[in-house]
Amino acid sequence: MPVPPSNPPTVAAVLDPAERSRVDAAGSGCFSLLHRESVRDAIRVVRERPVDAILVSLRRCAGEAPALLEQFSRAFPSIPTVALVTQREPGDAEALLRLGATGVRQVIDATDPSGWRRLREVLGAPPAERSLAVLVPVLEALGPLPPGSRRFWEELVRSAPQTTTVRRLARRLAITPSTFVSRFVRAGLPSPKDHLVAVRLCHAARLFDEGDLTVADVAYRLDYASPQSFGRHLRVVLGITPSEFRSRFPFCVVLDRFLDRMVRPHVEVWRTFKPLAPGKG
Repeated sequence: MPVPPSNPPTVAAVLDPAERSRVDAAGSGCFSLLHRESVRDAIRVVRERPVDAILVSLRRCAGEAPALLEQFSRAFPSIPTVALVTQREPGDAEALLRLGATGVRQVIDATDPSGWRRLREVLGAPPAERSLAVLVPVLEALGPLPPGSRRFWEELVRSAPQTTTVRRLARRLAITPSTFVSRFVRAGLPSPKDHLVAVRLCHAARLFDEGDLTVADVAYRLDYASPQSFGRHLRVVLGITPSEFRSRFPFCVVLDRFLDRMVRPHVEVWRTFKPLAPGKG
């Protein structure tokens, strides 16, 4: 059994009622389930919040489900769809062939105990975090850092999609906001707010690059109150609309802009800077 991840993957599940309790038990501590009644509902969840995989019972793959899964696999190639078999019935082979044609590449046969172990292995693996696409280049640019500086960057990049204010970020880092801000000012670094805004833009660009998300989808995933709020923010920061941001600023451009303006000019400061409380770097 895999070691339970500290931040379990989130899985949108479309299962028969009799299967739900068994899958809940199998996933306890390994992955978090969002149960939905149909494939259409599960796909809607993907647009509303971060989801790492879709799990679909073979019993729930009739009707419009195969066509919807095919559309989903094209729109969101980075999010796997896993089919689950919990009992064998006539016609299963044909149904699995139809699913294979839609882009479903993983089938878990849970008609014996090894299948449930395999389910935990497949869905319980820590997700490929989008944050690594931002964090790794930052850490490569900065080189060796004091523990507190490294913790700042890790927490900032990881939590930025759900962190809309410096006060929330300071709370996560167990430091008072005023002390937090003043340390950046004294070091001559861009403010924590500037860092947070820039990293949230990196996440927005990454989301637009990854799949067929609308402006509203990205706005809600980044905890904006509304798509209009997201639009106002982009106009203030970049002077453009969300649609212009999506077309003109792919993730690679936003990331390079961030590194050039916020990271590389301050490498020497970061190598000795201690942004957190005494004893924490």
